[in-house]
Order: sequence, then C-alpha cells, then structure tokens
Amino acid sequence: MAAPLRSLPGICEVEYLRGAGAAADAAPDLFLEVAHGATRAHHFDDLRAQLRGSYGDGLRDFFFVNTDVGSPELARAVAARVVKNQPRRTALVVRCLLPRTFIDCNRCIERGAIPQAHQAGQMTPGMPPWVTEPADQQLLLDRYFAYRDVVTAAFASVREGGFTLFVHTYAPRSIDVVVDADIGANLRAAYAPDRVGSWPLRPAVDLITHDPDGRELAATELAQCTQAEFTAAGFEVARNSTYALHPITLAHAFASQRPQATLCLEVRRDLLLREFVPFVELLPDPAAVDRAAAPLAAAVSSRLR
Repeated sequence: MAAPLRSLPGICEVEYLRGAGAAADAAPDLFLEVAHGATRAHHFDDLRAQLRGSYGDGLRDFFFVNTDVGSPELARAVAARVVKNQPRRTALVVRCLLPRTFIDCNRCIERGAIPQAHQAGQMTPGMPPWVTEPADQQLLLDRYFAYRDVVTAAFASVREGGFTLFVHTYAPRSIDVVVDADIGANLRAAYAPDRVGSWPLRPAVDLITHDPDGRELAATELAQCTQAEFTAAGFEVARNSTYALHPITLAHAFASQRPQATLCLEVRRDLLLREFVPFVELLPDPAAVDRAAAPLAAAVSSRLR
C-alpha cells in the first residue's frame, strides 16, 4: 500500500487499527470517516482563538448541539471490534477536528466559497454566514482542503471488497431553526422546556442509503445486515427518515464513486450518553457506545470479503 496517512494537528486524527494477524503494511479493509468529529469544547475554543472575527457565545451554544457527540468513540469501537473479530483485518479511522460551526467538512466546498445562511429545512451550508473576515475564510478553507486530501486518500486506499462507513450522530429531536447570526437565540428558544417536546423524536438509528431522487448509494447487503443487527439488538432503525444523502455532502461524492462499498448512518446521541443536555460539553458513556458498536461491527464483519 502507499505510505500510511498521518494525523494533521488541529485538522484530523488518523488511526490504523490492525488485528493480531494483520500485516503491518496492509491496506485497510474498513475506513470509518468521522466528518463531524470535533466534539470537545476545546476544539471550538482553540479554533475560535485563531480566528480574527467576532464569534459570540451563541455560536458556542450552536456547536454543542450541532456536533456529532459520540461519533468518534463509536467509530473507533466499531473498528476495534472488527479487527478483534477478524484478526487479519485492518481498519482506518479518520476524525475531523474542525468544528462544523465554522466550516463543515462533510460538504463539497469550492475554493471561492461564499458564506451562506440557510432557511429552516435546508441542509446547513459549508461555510456559515458569520465567517465574514477574509483571513478567516482563507484559514478555514486551507484546513478544509487539507482534511479533504486526507479522507480522499483514505477512501482510495480501501482494498477491493472493503467498506467505507460515514459515521454520524444526531440530536434526539429534529429541531428546525434558521441558521443565521441569531442561531444561539433561535436554539435557546427551540430548546425551551415548554417547547422542546414538540419537536419530532428521531429514530435510534437512521441509515442514509438513498439520494433525494431515490437512487441507492449504499452497499445493499451491508445496509440490510446492519438494519437486522441493530433491530435484533433492540434499536429502532429507519431508512432516510431524517434526510437523504444530499449531493452537497462529501459523503455523497464518495458514495457515488463506489455505492456498493459505502454506508452512511446516524445514531441518536442520547443513546450514547448518560443524559443528553443541550448547550454543554457532553462525554459519551463507554458502555452505551459499546452497545451501539456491537451490531454495526457484527454487520460489517459478516459482509467483508
């Protein structure tokens, strides 16, 4: 295989997990991308300190409810189980460290990207409207493209017969607000105790297998097996319930290249935590993460060729 990929400080963490019988230079059988892996408070604070613009505490509130808490831990637990189940296997996990509050690394962004607002019901933009300083835009785009280079190389490195998983988590309820300069206040109002219960509860697991036109962009048998394993483990499983695999996402770009070798999924965040509390840093519960990792790892292990 090509030279192993390396972590990039402040951009991404790269980790190879190899089974006891795997060759040290083996190409990965499984690649798990965690595009929204900046889940800790310091990820937001460290990057905000490097930017020139004014980014208020309302954005910090947005960060805490809009980042994929538990996704890095879930991805790594799945990888560890797969290489333990099949000691000749190799797994690769790439965790993005760039908060999607400033730039969303699961978006196809062009060099000349212009910050954009979005209306309720739309996909959030690659670069949000509050990033107005040209120097900040350049810094974020440089880091986005550095991350994109790593995950593109990681995707290309997966051996034939292997899989790529796009691992995400989402908030328990589908809260639909306008993403603009007032995002913090909008979210505080949406999460008010007398209102939060009115938002729809999301499925425990949502497999994002089709694009908005209904075209399948996922490994058919892996998706079926994943649904069966999660269901047997007591998880409610849906298909494309929250949204479809949208063409503006980087996951869509990858899945379009190898639809029968990929799977994108969302796991409900509260199922990986002791309790979901908005607007604060949350740490996953290891036992809950392991419970969710087990069925996914079993499905992947059964379908690897």
